Amino acid sequence: MTEKLLLHGGAIQQAGAVRQKGEQRRTASDFMQMEQDRGISISATAMSFDFGAHKINVLDTPGHQDFSEDTYRALAAADNALMLVDAAKGLEPQTRKLFEVCRMRGLPIFSFCNKLDRPALAPLEIMDQIESEFGLETHPIVWPIGDGDRFKGLLDRMTNEVILYDKAEKRGQRATTNRISFDDKDAVKAAIGDDELFEQLVEDEEVLEGLLPPLDKDRVLAGDQSPLFFGSAIADFGVDRFLEYFVDFGSIPATRNAVFDDDLEKEDEVTAAYPEFTGFVFKMQANLDPNHRDRLAYVRVVSGKYEKGMKVKHSRSKSSKTYNLAAAQALFGQNRESIEEAYPGDVIGINNPGLFAIGDTLYTGNTKVSFPGIPAFSPEKFAYITNPNPSTYKSYSKGLSQLLDEGAIQMLRQRGDDGGGPIILAAVGQLQFEVVLARLKDEYKVEANLEPISYTIARWAEGGWDEVDKADADGKLFGTLIVQDRWERPVVLFRNDWKARDLEEEEKDLALKPYSLPPQIV
Repeated sequence: MTEKLLLHGGAIQQAGAVRQKGEQRRTASDFMQMEQDRGISISATAMSFDFGAHKINVLDTPGHQDFSEDTYRALAAADNALMLVDAAKGLEPQTRKLFEVCRMRGLPIFSFCNKLDRPALAPLEIMDQIESEFGLETHPIVWPIGDGDRFKGLLDRMTNEVILYDKAEKRGQRATTNRISFDDKDAVKAAIGDDELFEQLVEDEEVLEGLLPPLDKDRVLAGDQSPLFFGSAIADFGVDRFLEYFVDFGSIPATRNAVFDDDLEKEDEVTAAYPEFTGFVFKMQANLDPNHRDRLAYVRVVSGKYEKGMKVKHSRSKSSKTYNLAAAQALFGQNRESIEEAYPGDVIGINNPGLFAIGDTLYTGNTKVSFPGIPAFSPEKFAYITNPNPSTYKSYSKGLSQLLDEGAIQMLRQRGDDGGGPIILAAVGQLQFEVVLARLKDEYKVEANLEPISYTIARWAEGGWDEVDKADADGKLFGTLIVQDRWERPVVLFRNDWKARDLEEEEKDLALKPYSLPPQIV
């Protein structure tokens, strides 16, 4: 889908595929070797293109549930969400989880029912699924004519035109279209060439006109009504219709809640018109350029204007400390180019000197601004990681450190370990472990081994080590594993959910939390 958006935006001349076939080109967004080998997205990427008078920034996120945390972080930087629904499968488990994040953030949600060139569920059934599962009213902007081998095209309900698609001669190029006014029923019927599909189209449109509430932009922006599109991204059917209407109904760079001068009573909104520069880090990426072992922080600009060489302050550092943003870069997947300025809604890449973390706020001016942090959530998979070859320890240690900075995984150690003891990797899903091993091998040329351990839940003890020691002395932590995170804060690992719930209820002073935020920098 992302590739076809870029194609229609003129950013690329031919759309690629994650899993390349024949002469197909690779996708711009999925550039890691493991993504290309497995045919899945494993990391969020940022890209932008111009569409008419508009600039659209795209955050392409993984669909696999093992990488949902990376998607959550990208959603923190988004102003709109495009929910892709498989026309054959309907709503999937990871879609349900991510929808809740969109709903929590109040994002406008656009829905695109994809893969209509394959046998699909009835469109009304898909609408019913979305409304019954999510309580989200959908309003079809277009309506499909058939599916699978009989997929002919779409009815654009806004212009009352039937759009018939012909596949591109070469895969990855734009499809050609034929437009006919729906008022000319004889011409439409002849062009479709299938009496049954024509009659079904006429009947469906009559039902929709009689039952659907009107399309309401205010409700769309509030996240209460979702414009619904149908098509096939791979065949380039319907993607153009989505783009045309997205720029009309989508949200411009939105306001963000923030705390000023660390005073919770001074919480207010930062709008794009706020005169000072503000932005927040929502993603880290190592080795976009493997030759330089770089570390890049993805920053979403919220207000003001970025200018090359500007000095900014950092929400977790002392207010007297400033950092020079000597060179920011516009991002396009793995590629980037230096820029002189950036504005609200833009995503820029800045070199990370090792101080920035996901969720950090960067700002200018005398008033400290802190946007809500982006938490690291409770992992569900744990394993010891070891380096079998001592001669590669330096590369192994550097690689592991940079991958940890990305937030792809978390690191835990035994209490009091100053760096020489065994390392426990913690991840949301098993595939994250496989990504770490593959990237250590591909990008840092080192091997590593994993030994799984039988814990399934982590809780951070915000009550501190004294409360952990007290609970441990009372026998309350029997059967758990007490470890520390990379900032030496106490973490308790549990083998099952009921033990964690019981301890949360019984030992309130532990203040067990299923997430963590980076600490202040002293």
